[in-house]
This record gives sequence, structure tokens and C-alpha cells, in this order.
Amino acid sequence: MTIRAFMEEHFRHFNAAAALDASKAYEAHLDQGGKMLVTLAGAMSTAELGRSLAEMIRSGKIHGISCTGANLEEDVYNLIAHDHYERIPNYRDLTPSDEQDLLDRHLNRVTDTCIPEEEAFRKLGHHLIGKWKQASESGDRKFPHEFLYEILNEGLLKAEYQTDPKNSWLLAAAECNLPMVVPGWEDSTCGNIFAAEVLNGTIQSASTVKSGIEYMMEFTSWYKKESQGASIGFFQIGGGIAGDFPICAVPLMRQDMELDVPLWGYFCQISDSTTSYGSYSGAVPNEKITWEKLAVDTPSFIVESDATIVAPLIFGYLLNW
Repeated sequence: MTIRAFMEEHFRHFNAAAALDASKAYEAHLDQGGKMLVTLAGAMSTAELGRSLAEMIRSGKIHGISCTGANLEEDVYNLIAHDHYERIPNYRDLTPSDEQDLLDRHLNRVTDTCIPEEEAFRKLGHHLIGKWKQASESGDRKFPHEFLYEILNEGLLKAEYQTDPKNSWLLAAAECNLPMVVPGWEDSTCGNIFAAEVLNGTIQSASTVKSGIEYMMEFTSWYKKESQGASIGFFQIGGGIAGDFPICAVPLMRQDMELDVPLWGYFCQISDSTTSYGSYSGAVPNEKITWEKLAVDTPSFIVESDATIVAPLIFGYLLNW
């Protein structure tokens, strides 16, 4: 039985039904000529979502991505240091001393998975710092993802691949120059290292890497142009800045710039964050109507579940797996 057939047979109520309905509406949105932005929060790259996300990109079912700085870099880490990752199935039983032992071994834990950050960045670092330094010296400026796109498209890491490159969503995005925004990149490992390189004088100016405000300006220009000929949908995995940042582009243009741009044409969020005081990540779609992000009749869905389970199923449905 295919994933599509399984979901249609068994996903009939509650969160299962919401996942199926969201899948069907996503497909209908594309069939009607719409485009889709996907946002990645949490540790989706470390969860190896690229195993389905990369094919979604290559199949033209995703037209832009907003992701955290961690998801941006961790897909590359997985690509070049996969053999050095360690899974900790009993992570709930770890003591503080156990955690210190992992630190001493240069393993950074994300739930049940340890990222060999030193091994991963050792392979990426000299290429990335070299690109930053070269840009700084020439007065060139790029967005965070553009530096990684260059490194991947030039094949500088190809000899280091430790997992099948077909499973790297960032490589798929780089190959087609997929539009991307990476809000809050500064709090990622690479962002921290860039700041350190500026502070120690290796890189002349922090402006070598373009800022979040410039990302917003770039994204609003993209949305304004693309929405003239197609409805733009919003598929949000998790919460946080990866989703909050791009969804605000619409009210920014409509209210602050007084431009006549359409609202988002589809919305789905996969999140286990519950609605509570101040929990924007758990806000239901209706609340977004009041912020002039969604319309009353926008197809809207929320799947209150684990994105590492639900997202691959929805992508499998859309890919006819």
C-alpha cells in the first residue's frame, strides 16, 4: 500500500484527518497554479527531513523556504559528517555527568541525536571562512544561504559526502537556486563563528553577511512579484522565527506600505505547541485573520502532532510514494 492509499484509508479523524485534508488542499493549491513557501523550525535537518524534503524541492512542489540558521547548516553537517553522528535512544535517562561526557567528546545533543559539531565544521569551516574573508576583502555582500549555495554548487565538499546527496534538501535547493530566507541566522553555530571572526579581525566588517532586515526586504519583493501571477501558500513546520518572519511580509506590505497584495492563499502548521498565554507558535489560524495574514476563506489547517512524523507523511502523499 502506498503512503497516499494508506492515509486515505486510515486517516479519517482528529489529527490524522487534518493531515490528510491539509495534503489534499496543498495538492489542490498547486494544481490551481499556486506556489508554496515551506518554513522549517525545530531540528528538521538533524531529523533528516531532507529524505523527503529534497524530492519535494526537485519535483517543483516547493517554491521558497524559510528556515532557522540551525536547519540551514545542519543539513550540510549531516551531508558531510553523517558517519560521526551518534544516536542516544535512552536520552531521557542521561544524568548531568553523562551530558558533560558528551560535551567532552565534542558531541552536541539534540534530543536523541548527537551532532559531531567539531568534525562537521572542520570540513565546512575553512571553505566558509574563506568565502566570508574573500567577500569582505572585495566588498561583496551575500545572504547566509548564498555562501552555502556557492560552496555546494562549486562541489567544494563533494569529496566529504558521507550520505547520499539526494537526501540533502539544501543541495537540492542550491542546485535550483531556490528562494530562501534565514531569519535569526546569527544564533546558529555558523553565525556565532562569523561574529567571532569579525571580532578577532579576520573579517573586516559584519556587513559582509547581509542582515535580517535585508532578508525581509528581499522576501517582500519576491512575494510582491510572485503573487501577481499565483496564489502563495504557507506550509509551516514548527513555530518560531522561521514561520513568524515570512508570514509578516503580507501585513507589512498591506498595512505599512499600503500595497494591494493578496493574502496568503493556503495555510498549514504542524506543531505540538498548544495555545496558551503568549504562545504565538500555538496560535490557531483564525488568529492570523486579525493580523491580516489570512482571509476568512483561506484553506487553513493545524496538525497538532510531531512534525518528524507528520511532515514526511504529507510529503510522501504529495509525491505519490
